[in-house]
Parts: sequence; C-alpha cells; structure tokens
Amino acid sequence: MTNKYIKGSHISERQTRDILKYFSLDIEATKISLLTGVSRPTVNRILRALRERMVCLCENGSVFEHGYIEFDERCLGPRRIRVKRSRDTNGKHIVFGVIKHGGNVYTQVITNGSIKEVYPFLASKAVLDSTVCPDGFKIYDGLVDFSCQKHYRIPHAGNEPAAGHNHIDGIENFWGWAKIRLSKFRGISRQTFYLHLKECEFRFNHRDEDMYKILLRELRNSPLKLS
Repeated sequence: MTNKYIKGSHISERQTRDILKYFSLDIEATKISLLTGVSRPTVNRILRALRERMVCLCENGSVFEHGYIEFDERCLGPRRIRVKRSRDTNGKHIVFGVIKHGGNVYTQVITNGSIKEVYPFLASKAVLDSTVCPDGFKIYDGLVDFSCQKHYRIPHAGNEPAAGHNHIDGIENFWGWAKIRLSKFRGISRQTFYLHLKECEFRFNHRDEDMYKILLRELRNSPLKLS
C-alpha cells in the first residue's frame, strides 16, 4: 500500500488524512485511535513524527523583522509545582521566549537563564534595528546594549495593568495559552517536553490559519518518515 503522506506506512491515505484532521483539532491520541481505527502505537508514532516536523519548521523559521520584540521566560513542566522566581525550578524547564509585537513567537529551553546563554539565542532571532522589550528580571540589565538597539525594561508588577512601553502582553498571552494546553496531557516526560513546547509554538504562530491544510500541504511536499 502506497501512502504519499507517510513513507512505508501500512495505513491508507484516507486514514492518514483523518489523523491529520483530528490532530489539527488538537484531539488526544487515544481518541484519534478510536475515531480512525488505527492502533494507538501507530497513532503515537505518527503524532511524534508530526511534532518533530513542527520542531524543524519552527527552528528553521526566519529571523524576526524590525519592530518591537518582546522576550520573557517562564518555568513550564509536567508537575504542578509552585516555582519561585529565584530560578529554583524544582524540576521544571526554564523556557525563554521571543515574540514580535502582534506576531510570531519563538521558544527555547534553557538551563539557567544566564546572559551568556540567552545572548546568542536572542542575537540569532533579532535584527539590529529591532526595539527590545525584555521583562524586569535584573539579569537582563546586561542586554541593554544588545546590538545597540532601543531597549525598554519591563517591570514585573503582579497583575497591575500595563502602560505605554511597560507591557509584555504578547508573550504573556502565549505563556498562558501554552500552560493551559500542556496541562491537558496530565504529565509530559522530560524526553518529549521540547516536542510539545514547539508544537505549542507552531500552533500559536498559525492560530489564524487552517492547521489541517498546512500539515496536508507540508506532507505532500515532504512525506513523514516513521522511526
């Protein structure tokens, strides 16, 4: 049986399209298996391959164009643990995010949030004539001179409303949405966390588009290879 969407697959193209459709709707693997009649292990392999493709698409994306760029960090992870802002992650992942104001987001898992770790990442995603809007962590004071760009330091002030340049609503919206979405899995292993994080990024960046058509077009151009 030939399948133009998945190389060497033993399921039909119709079943593949159905899996893509349900995955695009963010339906869980167990339900996809029941709806399509494809075994759970096979569905899991296909979903993992789709997430790995999303990682590639996200990481190969173009740099941010000129304009306002916001960046911030959050601790995300499989367990509901209250994490102090002192960088005591208590088993969670530190995730650094960059977003163009009103545009796309890019995320990266980091180890300690030091300037030496963050600077190369930010430099690879922002161009020289961008206006950088970081959060209020003291550690980011060292980025004020980043590429001689304009720089607005954004203080964290609890739930107080933002004013003027003191806003970081774009990246905050992504963090809130990502946390809600990741919580539905009721636990994500450390080995697959990055895949789920980049899936969140991909979905967020294409939130106003038809995800099914995007994935269908991608697989027509470059079929999946199941490991």
